[in-house]
Amino acid sequence: MAPIELQSNDHRNLLDIVDKLRLTGITRYIDLPQIVVCGDQSAGKSSVLEAISGIRFPTKDNLCTRFATELVLRRDENAGVKVSIIPGSNRDDHEKQRLSEFSHEVDMNSPDIGGLIEEAKQVMGLSQTKVFSSDVLRVKFQGVNQPHLTLVDLPGLFRAGSREQSEHEAPIVHQMVRGYMEQPRSIILAVVSAKSDFALQEVTKYARELDPDGMRTLGLITKPDTLSKDSDSEVAYIAMAQNKDVVFRLGWHVLRNRSFETRDVSAEARDVEETRFFESGAWASLNPSTVGIRSLKPRLSNIIRDQILQHLPSLHSDVLSGIQDCELRLKQLGEARSTPYEQRRHLQRVSWKFSVLMKASVDGVYSDAFFGHAKTEEGRRKRLRAVVQNGLEDFAEDVRIKGHAQAITEDDGEHDSGSKQVSTITRTAYVASVKELMRHNRGIELSGTFNPSIIGELFREQCQPWREIVANVQNSILQSTRWTARAIVEEVAVSDTVDAIFALVDRAIENLGRNVNTKVEELLRPYLAGHPITYNHYLISNVQHIQADRQRRALKEKIQNEFNPSRAAFGLNDADLSRLINIVVEREEADMGDYASQLAVDYMQAYYKVAMKNCVDDVSIHAIEEQLVRNLPPVFNSDVLEKLDDAQVANLVAEKQSSAIDRAHNEEKLSNLVKASQELQRLDRHLLQLHVIESHEAIPDINEQSEPQKTGLHTDGHLDHLPSNLSVGVSTGVDAVTSPPSSAVEAEVDVGYPAQAMRKKLKKGRQSGGAYSYD
Repeated sequence: MAPIELQSNDHRNLLDIVDKLRLTGITRYIDLPQIVVCGDQSAGKSSVLEAISGIRFPTKDNLCTRFATELVLRRDENAGVKVSIIPGSNRDDHEKQRLSEFSHEVDMNSPDIGGLIEEAKQVMGLSQTKVFSSDVLRVKFQGVNQPHLTLVDLPGLFRAGSREQSEHEAPIVHQMVRGYMEQPRSIILAVVSAKSDFALQEVTKYARELDPDGMRTLGLITKPDTLSKDSDSEVAYIAMAQNKDVVFRLGWHVLRNRSFETRDVSAEARDVEETRFFESGAWASLNPSTVGIRSLKPRLSNIIRDQILQHLPSLHSDVLSGIQDCELRLKQLGEARSTPYEQRRHLQRVSWKFSVLMKASVDGVYSDAFFGHAKTEEGRRKRLRAVVQNGLEDFAEDVRIKGHAQAITEDDGEHDSGSKQVSTITRTAYVASVKELMRHNRGIELSGTFNPSIIGELFREQCQPWREIVANVQNSILQSTRWTARAIVEEVAVSDTVDAIFALVDRAIENLGRNVNTKVEELLRPYLAGHPITYNHYLISNVQHIQADRQRRALKEKIQNEFNPSRAAFGLNDADLSRLINIVVEREEADMGDYASQLAVDYMQAYYKVAMKNCVDDVSIHAIEEQLVRNLPPVFNSDVLEKLDDAQVANLVAEKQSSAIDRAHNEEKLSNLVKASQELQRLDRHLLQLHVIESHEAIPDINEQSEPQKTGLHTDGHLDHLPSNLSVGVSTGVDAVTSPPSSAVEAEVDVGYPAQAMRKKLKKGRQSGGAYSYD
């Protein structure tokens, strides 16, 4: 089905909004639908622009323009030409202001802008050293006979140099032209001179390279009158104009340029002569809609309209994506920090956020988004309270399993140490070594007793691994603390201040670490260097349990040796009972040295159990918790900031010049994109309203059971009933081409009626060949 034409007013509104988008400056970030006029030098581009607009452009052969020219044509009762400069993205604010002040009105009686172009070159600073500018010369021409159209004229491509242009400048021109042509939303108006061999013209090579499928290229043949009649060249160019040789989806068009002799004739005379040329000879075989300036104007206007409609959804999506990127980057950069007041204010906010998150981390309140999910490694590491708790539990287990220098086992192998890292020794062997130690450490004590200091010596030897185990848990928790603190700083501070702020925080944590070291040494000193002291009644209880266990094992062994344990029924007669009683109450006369050694070992083991539990609790509470964990939230609070002078604050958060430039760039970009988004929303609402009006007219009386028809809005403003689907497609200006959109964004609209509300869904297509449609 042929594409429906929008009203002329809607068409103009569409192009006006795109022009407003262009003036917001978003072309520096997002490509807009546009027609770029490209061609080799002397291909006749200036004559094409003059024919379209009626404005005289400089037409010096073999001379390349030094900047892009934006030609804006608008239909308006108030005729006028205004020339201005759109500053390039590489200009600073002062230069942008100076260039923006360049604005001139052109005399309508003689609309020749050659003099203003030369003046613009001076304002842009073009010279022998600066030969090209990223600024854009904007020429806006409005009049009653002008089409609604915007073109971007690019410098002509060339290879060989001349007196006024160096061959070293050619790559600069080629790069500029390619930059415009490769933009996916640009329509390439490839100007080809029939006076030159098609294969030798650079623009054709670029068009096929950058638009290999020919989906967005319109070929424009100029100077057809220079070809000899019935020549091979004329036949070849006519075939090309018929889209039979080099095939473009948008096809080809042919213009007859002014000759040198007719350079001063009026536009009307030029058009008459062009019409006469295409009505005779071999060129008369071409479709009239593909030749002449009169058909080129509406053709270009329709093409850019369809290009805008096709890319409008993706354009809006790019604008919204750009806004999100800017907001994210500005959040990363943080607020401005150029003055001492701004710097201190920023640091206070960072300090407050840091203290809040650190307190939440050590209190075990993980509701903030910063902590993430506990299933992830990063989320677990940020939960400092959990890390500390688990670390101290592991510490207690390590002390229990690996805290003794030797594991004393019974002769029967019971009571394994539980760790392969701890050497084992049987109780008999250990008691023998203690007995030998006591012989060389005797004092005035009676036989069968022992020097009290022997227990302290045995204990200090047994608890030697404690220092290493405590150091390990201390270092592990300190490392976890540093990691969490760094993560919090990265969360609350801007990226270029993280290192400096964390250095300050880390110094405070290092001080806390030293406090932990001091407290650990204080806590371990009584165990590693002092004599055993405890008033815990569990000491005696432990001794009794140890002795009872040993006696129980000895009694069991004697009974098993005396009686046969394999008998099915264990019966005792009077003689057996008497022997059993003797075994229980028997007290053998023991060696007094063995007895004292056994007793010393019992007391050492009993005291070790009491001291081990006390040491674990002391290190956990008084060292790790009191000296480190509870002091983490204040390491970077307001009290710390008050002690910093302005120079120290500046050293922490002073903004780098690159960051200030980055912020200014993103703020400007965000402002432009927000304005662009507002314009696009206006356009969306306008097109939505247009379709709602059409659907309103199409809905029949609710009492009728017939299927409602859908309406189309024609350029003359009348409504006409259409079959099932209404769509705005892409048109070449010659043959309409429509295709369904590949994806759609739906917007629902309520349309009220006396009896019931009808809902319509507007679908915005995004792929080439389809712009807007609704079911």
